[in-house]
Amino acid sequence: MSYLVLARKARPQTFDEVVGQRPVVKTLQNSLLRDRVAHAILFSGIRGVGKTTLARIMAKAINCENGPAQNPCNSCDSCKAITAGSSLDLYEIDGASNRGIQEIRELKEKIRFLPTSSKYKIIIIDEVHMLTTEAFNALLKTLEEPPPHVFFMFATTELHKIPITILSRCQRYELKRVAPLDLGRHLQRLAEAEGVQIEQGALDLIVREADGSVRDGLSLLDQVFSFGEKNISTDDVIQVLGLVNREVVLRLTRALLDQDPGTAFQALDETFSFGMDLKRFTADLLACFRALILCKIKGCDELLDISQSELALFQELAAHHSTQTLHMKLTLLMQGVEEMRYSGQPRLAMETAFLKVIQSSEVIPVTTLLSRLDTLLTEGATQSIGQVAEGRGVTSELVASVPKKKLPLPPVDDLKVICKQIVEKEEHAESAAAPELPVAPPDQDAIEQNGSAAGVSEADRPLPSPEIKNGPDENPAPRLEPHQRSVRRDWMDFIAYVRERSVWIAQDLQRADSAKEQGHELLLHYQESANCTLLRKDDTRKLITEFVLDFFQKELTVRFVLPEQGSEAVQEGEESPLKERHLLANDPLVQMAAEIFNGRIGDIRVGPRFR
Repeated sequence: MSYLVLARKARPQTFDEVVGQRPVVKTLQNSLLRDRVAHAILFSGIRGVGKTTLARIMAKAINCENGPAQNPCNSCDSCKAITAGSSLDLYEIDGASNRGIQEIRELKEKIRFLPTSSKYKIIIIDEVHMLTTEAFNALLKTLEEPPPHVFFMFATTELHKIPITILSRCQRYELKRVAPLDLGRHLQRLAEAEGVQIEQGALDLIVREADGSVRDGLSLLDQVFSFGEKNISTDDVIQVLGLVNREVVLRLTRALLDQDPGTAFQALDETFSFGMDLKRFTADLLACFRALILCKIKGCDELLDISQSELALFQELAAHHSTQTLHMKLTLLMQGVEEMRYSGQPRLAMETAFLKVIQSSEVIPVTTLLSRLDTLLTEGATQSIGQVAEGRGVTSELVASVPKKKLPLPPVDDLKVICKQIVEKEEHAESAAAPELPVAPPDQDAIEQNGSAAGVSEADRPLPSPEIKNGPDENPAPRLEPHQRSVRRDWMDFIAYVRERSVWIAQDLQRADSAKEQGHELLLHYQESANCTLLRKDDTRKLITEFVLDFFQKELTVRFVLPEQGSEAVQEGEESPLKERHLLANDPLVQMAAEIFNGRIGDIRVGPRFR
């Protein structure tokens, strides 16, 4: 006697026996009660979720002699014939074997005649997406206006392969994966019906391997029944299905998080000794890290298809690590898995990936690093100011009044200017003199051109007078008037000024490698001529000249300097801008910073205003 596998013996015969798919089942039952059954129905979904089963139950319900009812009676001649597969009015066709236009023509000839013993002729085409384009086209007219005694029912796992002309003529039902809880209850009932006791952990493994497919779960359960006795343990399921023990995967996950290479390599060796497929093993490992990340996200516990005991274990393990750390290690593992798939020595590639994950320390947020850097710069600038002020005899209270928030480390010349302002401020405070009008710092470009020619030394140049206020919240930084602005110092403010009036002009101006004032000209240096093509047009150049006049209060002629014009000569002993960019991009410190922040090097700009 041939053995009937569990997947066939436990096939549902009524709507109430269908596992999951409650919305679809309820819609079909109501359509039967209200006599609103569509002449063409299409069931879609993954393998083993009940597409063909629902089509057969629907066929029995339509032709049931005691119907229409919510469930077929399974006792009349029509229901018995369909259940036994001997009904003359039910044509169940395999779309993969009968996919040509000739088979569709024969089918159209058969449905012209009235049913033999039932109320209607039912046509079930399984894997309908395998039909050829010509076969689909031959079916179009019949499917749109079939004879009144014919119903079509299609089933497919690949809905996207069916022409839209067929889809528009069918009533579609998309079947979802069966929930782990529903599938676990169904398998537990079948095990009790077979007189087999199965542990909850073993049942959870079968449900996880089924991946939402009822037929896969029944096949695995049938295989386990064949191996075990009346009591099935978790170890039996692991041995039969060739799975890696969950404890090994969890031990490896904990070792990667706790930076324990010895335990990680031992767990990997156990996996290799067992003969587990590396692809499946790495998928389980990645699933563990995904579960840890979801445990860190509030409200995402329900997305995990695991038991409550495993969920508690993952929550406890995730509590000791930050989300950034888990995400970083998961990213490194995914990269290692991709390298392993194309490597000639997959085990070595996996061990290398484990070392990368283990040696990656706790991730520090970028905001924390930036705040630390800002603190270092502030302390360095304050210390430099204090040293210079001490030499000038300035009190510590006045040094402390210098603003410290986001203060970069200034050059020595600027420090002299600040200290001079502090000294004059103290003198004015003692004499209680009236506040003077603010005077801007000297124009560095003008000093370079005029001061050096007149023989004025750097130390003898006049320093600006500070703006004195009698209020407690005073800002020692003077406010510059338009006629006191400098191209070298205020270029970025000029870009912001232009952006308020023309965004694209500001963007192209910002691409300039350098901008400097020479005589009555504003020289804009570009390494790529394409970055200033539109700016060199007469109308745009005139508009830029107006912007320069309005902002700097100077009549400057805008001139673009390009490499092909030969105007940008490199002085002896200096590096060209292109070579300087190349050196900066390959600098070890820059490469290390990009690797630490997991970033990449973008635009590199050189010149006086970027230093």
